[in-house]
Amino acid sequence: MRDVATGLHSLARLTAGSTLALIVTGGLVTSTGSGLAVPDWPLSFGGFFPPMVGGVLFEHGHRMVAGAVALLTLALAVGIGLREKRTGLRWMAAGAVAAVVLQAGLGGATVLLKLPAAVSVAHACLAQIFFCLALAIAVCTGRRWSAAGAPEPDGARPSLRALCGAAAVAVFGQLILGAAMRHTGAGLAIADFPLVFGGLVPPQWSMPVTLHYLHRVGALLVTLIVLWLVGRVEARHSGQPLLLRPARLLGALLVAQVTLGALTIWTGRAVVPTTLHVATGAALLGTIVLLSLRASRLVRVAPAERARAGFEATEAAA
Repeated sequence: MRDVATGLHSLARLTAGSTLALIVTGGLVTSTGSGLAVPDWPLSFGGFFPPMVGGVLFEHGHRMVAGAVALLTLALAVGIGLREKRTGLRWMAAGAVAAVVLQAGLGGATVLLKLPAAVSVAHACLAQIFFCLALAIAVCTGRRWSAAGAPEPDGARPSLRALCGAAAVAVFGQLILGAAMRHTGAGLAIADFPLVFGGLVPPQWSMPVTLHYLHRVGALLVTLIVLWLVGRVEARHSGQPLLLRPARLLGALLVAQVTLGALTIWTGRAVVPTTLHVATGAALLGTIVLLSLRASRLVRVAPAERARAGFEATEAAA
């Protein structure tokens, strides 16, 4: 049984890693303008293996990685369905299969409808959701998840769990804005950084400028929340490696993401920094999900804090 559990965990990790690779290849498709290099779907020029040259390399390569992720997800769901008794985990596996099917449909619609912005943004955002779901399955099938000891109390306000949730919402919102920028051509609507047309606020507004400016404001908000989260773990949970390691990784990813955002502007959206910016955004969100899951297992809200929160909620309702 232990070998089966280890196999499921390894398969879940492979699925999550492959999903991150899929996001990278999707970023390459967008960064290189190869979205319609293969104009038909689900076949490629009427076949399965077109000549891998030019933009076809990126677009058809993305489809090949997507197919591999779909097969891994299906195998993982079958394994969990046959071997796992935890209802929540079985539902997550079923949700992952549903997400893969929907994602494939959105990918096909993106091509057949000639890259409509709304469908392309939905396709990009669902990829982030699926990555987090695959990562959550990998965490919950791991030995450390089952072997976690008694949770340590957390009397801080807001709680670590709440702070993780706020960081996840902020980063996902930022990823939505980033996807909207990429798929509406607003990536260079503001071409200088860190200033905005030489100042702090755009002198004139348009939809591309507004999207781009909101993305920069969102980056500031994400930076503040993530630094708060990392500082909280360092200050109160430094003796818990399962929390400390992802928190420090989160800090490193934040620095990398801000740097890549700047390089994307300074290089005029060069392929490498632009693609890495997409990938690092996904890694940032995934690390927050990992930290959130571990916090839910290793940290509990102190009873006094729960009572205070309940009293304040009652007072607010009154």
